Amino acid sequence: MKVSRTLIVVGSLLLIISIVLTYKWISYNHAYPNEQTELTNSTKKANPLPKNSIDSKAKNKNHVQNSLAKKAVKSVANQPKFKSDKLFKRIPVIPLLDVLKSKKQPSRGQSIFFHETTNFRRIEKNAVVQLTAREACAIESAALHNPGLTVFVLFAGATHRPLRGDPLIRALHNYKNIRLRNLNLWRYAAGTPIAKWLKSGKLFKSKFLFPHVSDLLRYVTLYKYGGLYLDLDVVVQQNLEKLPPNFTGAESNISLACGVMKMSPGGLGHKIATMCLRDLEANYNANKWGTNGPGVITRVAKKQCNTDNIKSVINNPKHCNGFQIFDANAFYAISWRQWKYFFEPNRLNVTMKRISKSPVIHVWNKFSKGWKLKTKTNCAYTKLAKTHCPRSFAAAGEYF
Repeated sequence: MKVSRTLIVVGSLLLIISIVLTYKWISYNHAYPNEQTELTNSTKKANPLPKNSIDSKAKNKNHVQNSLAKKAVKSVANQPKFKSDKLFKRIPVIPLLDVLKSKKQPSRGQSIFFHETTNFRRIEKNAVVQLTAREACAIESAALHNPGLTVFVLFAGATHRPLRGDPLIRALHNYKNIRLRNLNLWRYAAGTPIAKWLKSGKLFKSKFLFPHVSDLLRYVTLYKYGGLYLDLDVVVQQNLEKLPPNFTGAESNISLACGVMKMSPGGLGHKIATMCLRDLEANYNANKWGTNGPGVITRVAKKQCNTDNIKSVINNPKHCNGFQIFDANAFYAISWRQWKYFFEPNRLNVTMKRISKSPVIHVWNKFSKGWKLKTKTNCAYTKLAKTHCPRSFAAAGEYF
């Protein structure tokens, strides 16, 4: 009789455990609807990375230093120092798919691209995706207003993403047209006009490495795929599918910006993307922030339009042989000198009026990233976020 009771107790416990595990499995799949698709395209299992795998290169420090010396790269010291990748030891992660190897490739001329280069290092190391609420907002707003386009977020530094627990990643997973991908800079640029120059190591002498890697990548991406490139500090307000196939936006009457650009995968767009890569190589400046981004498209546009007078070709594609240059109101209605307008409650009405017809707005992260904005603040940025990236805003917590 005692044996029977014991068997009954054990059986009951096993039944309870199986019910709990089944409930967790159902809850997880509901929270991550796209997770299984991602995993089937990957050859690696969704397990926490072994502790030893993270520090294997660190243990062989002398070998790494010698290999760098052989390549005559003295500028690695210029790269920002990072905290130890302890996140991998604490949370379960899964690898990001390589954009070049994943089953779902960018559709040429029909994709929106964002680049994240914050964790970029010349010697690739494991790093986990860490998006800010504002970056997630940019991505979500693009996906929300352009359901017919696929939004690719390409990470040049991050190699993995959290398996669960990140509210911003979870918010983005609600959109079926968002793809988070990893890229290896050298493989990604192979076969482009900039590939040989990249191997020279000149890029890594930069005092602004992350922005300059981003500058390079946007032109490489437009060369490879065409389509629409957006900075991660924008908010998309409208559908962008009917915009011209080749365009950029003016920041002022004397210079262009490169935070919102579109180029066709062939013809004129491919020609301009090629010109941009060749110009970047010829005029690369490791010591100046804007020479390799806005400077590139400004110089190329002057050649394409056969003029030094930017003002004369704004909103006049005929003068640029089909290349459209929008005026500042399209994407940069609030100039970088006025970036605080997005954050100040007393500027709410005037700011919203000025950007009301802009398909995309730029919030100038270079200047605004240090501003701690509470989600309860009634300002232009929070009002825009509630409308155009509601899930990311809700997931932001106390600060946006």
